[in-house]
Amino acid sequence: MDVGAESIRVMCPLFQAEEGGSIPTSALQLRLFPIKFVEAKALNALWHSRLPKFTAAQCRVSFGAAFDGLWYAVAIWGRPQARHLPQVEWLELQRFAVASDAPPNTASRLLAVMARSILATFSDVTTLVSYQDTEAHAGTIYRAAGWKATRTSEGGEWTRPSRYSKPVQSGSPKQRWEKVIRREGG
Repeated sequence: MDVGAESIRVMCPLFQAEEGGSIPTSALQLRLFPIKFVEAKALNALWHSRLPKFTAAQCRVSFGAAFDGLWYAVAIWGRPQARHLPQVEWLELQRFAVASDAPPNTASRLLAVMARSILATFSDVTTLVSYQDTEAHAGTIYRAAGWKATRTSEGGEWTRPSRYSKPVQSGSPKQRWEKVIRREGG
């Protein structure tokens, strides 16, 4: 099934909820849903500021946030790309994109809601990790959601010549953020 970029924004046009208005005024009005990876990729292509194209070798879960039948945010989670990080106990936020018309604080609110959902769904996951492009973002959403900055890379291009003709990440330094959601063994 070919998912068009414009049509993917509408969740279920025949079954839109009657929630008193078509534009959310608060991030609290958004509802989080697990969604198919193909839908998540299409929404990411619409909204991601730096990396709209995405292929994931091991996507474990994708979420969409919606209000009144429209998507406003998307997140794609998978195993950590850094091979030295725990591959079962950690989950990496590989893409997170929010529509320009989403309410204020949508990103930090959804980070908190997704952490609770992952805690309830994945009994093996103890820690969430994400990387912030320091050239494009300040990390405010992670701080607001209670994540901890752990280390900053020196930057440099990350390319995979066998799979991509262009770099798959920007060359700017990346700040790693972590959120412990469950203690080891508990």
